[in-house]
Amino acid sequence: MTSPHCPGTGSVATLESAGGARMYEQVDRLRKAGPAVRVRLPEDVVAWSVTRGDVVKRLLTHPGVSRDPRKSVPGYRPGAVNWLFPWVDVESMFTSEGQDHTRLRKLIAPAFAPRRIEAMRPLVEAIVGGLLDALEKRPADEPVDLRAEFVYPVPTRVICDLFGVPDGQRPEMLRVAQAVADTGASVEEAAVMTRDLIAGARRLIGFKRRNPGDDMTSLLLTTRAEDADRLSEEELLSTLLLMIGAGSQTAIALIGNAVRELLLHRDRLDAALAGAEPWSGAVEETLRLHPPVMHMPLRWATQDIDLGEGVVIRAGETMIIAFGAHGRDPGVHGDPEVFDPRRADKEHLAFGHGVHYCLGAALGRLEAEVALPALFGRFPRLALAGGADGIEPQRSFIGNDVTALPVVLGEAARTAG
Repeated sequence: MTSPHCPGTGSVATLESAGGARMYEQVDRLRKAGPAVRVRLPEDVVAWSVTRGDVVKRLLTHPGVSRDPRKSVPGYRPGAVNWLFPWVDVESMFTSEGQDHTRLRKLIAPAFAPRRIEAMRPLVEAIVGGLLDALEKRPADEPVDLRAEFVYPVPTRVICDLFGVPDGQRPEMLRVAQAVADTGASVEEAAVMTRDLIAGARRLIGFKRRNPGDDMTSLLLTTRAEDADRLSEEELLSTLLLMIGAGSQTAIALIGNAVRELLLHRDRLDAALAGAEPWSGAVEETLRLHPPVMHMPLRWATQDIDLGEGVVIRAGETMIIAFGAHGRDPGVHGDPEVFDPRRADKEHLAFGHGVHYCLGAALGRLEAEVALPALFGRFPRLALAGGADGIEPQRSFIGNDVTALPVVLGEAARTAG
C-alpha cells in the first residue's frame, strides 16, 4: 500500500469542503447513514467517515486503531498525497503511538502545565488590551473585519511569542499554517503548501540555533543537542509545525465563533456582561456547537473492527474521524443546534480524547476567556455588519473557521484612566 486509499470502495460520496452550515449538514447525513460511511477525500483518497459520538469515542481509544501509517500500513509511502503531509507524514506526538508518543509529549508538556499557562495570563491580557486600544481609534460606525484586527492576532501573537518566532518570519509561517486546513486546494497548491511549511520551520530552527532565547523552540533545540536520541531533526521540525499551527488556528476559530454566537444571542451576552453567567460557559458551548476542528485525518485499522449494523472496518483500511461531530450529535445532546451556555452538559471532543488529548487546550481556553469579556466590555454595542448570512466559512472539512467577521464597533465604553 503506497497511499492511504481504502480497497474495494465502489461508489462513495465526496466529503465536501464547503465548511460552515453545509459541513454540519453533511455530517448529519453521514451520521444517519451508519456508524461509518465511506467517503472520498481530495486526491482520490477514500476513507471510512465516523461521525456518531459513541463510535468516535470508541475508535479514539481503540487498540486496533493507529495514527502512524509508517508502522501500521505495509508499503506506505510518505508524500504520496500532498494535502495529507501535515496531518500524516510528520513525525510528532500527533502521529506517534506508544513509547514514541509518551517521549515526545513529555518534551512539550512542561510548557503547557497549568501553572505555566496561568502565568501567561498577563501576556494574553497585554496583547488583547493593545489590540482593543487600536480598535478604539477606528470609526465607530464603519465596518471592520474583527477576525483580521482582533480574533486572529490574539492567538497568533501568543503562540509566536511562546515559540520565539521572530517578527520577520511570522507572516509567512502563519500564512502557511492557515493554509494547512484548506481542503479545497488543488494538488499543485497543496504541494506548494507542503514545501512552504517545511521551509518555514527550517528557517525558524536555523534562526534559533544562531540566536537562542527563552522560548520553546530554543528549549527543544537544547534538548536535542543534549540527547540526540530523544528528539530527531524530523521530530523537531514536525513538533514545531504541530504546535505553532494547532496552537494558533484552533483558538482563532474558537474566539471568532464565540463572538458571532454571542452577537446572535444578545440575551446570553448581556447575562455574561452582567456577571450572571460565566464566560467559560459561552466558551465551552462554542466548542461543542462549533468545534475548531471537525474532521481529523487520518487513522488506520490494524485489525478488523465490527461497528455493528453490518459495518466492518477491515485491517489496513483508512478512517477519518469527526471529532467535532460528537458535540453536535442528537444522541449525546438535546437540541444540539441550539447555542445555550446554560445547558448543564456541554460535553464535546473539540480537543480530542484519551492519551492524545490536546496539550494546548488550557491555553486556548485562557485566550478565549480573556479576549471575550475584554472585547465586549470595551465595545458593548458591537454588532455584526450585515448579519450572519454574509459571513463566509473557511473552505475546509477539517477546520471550522470563517474568512472574515465584519462588525460595527459602536461607541467604546469609557476605560479606566
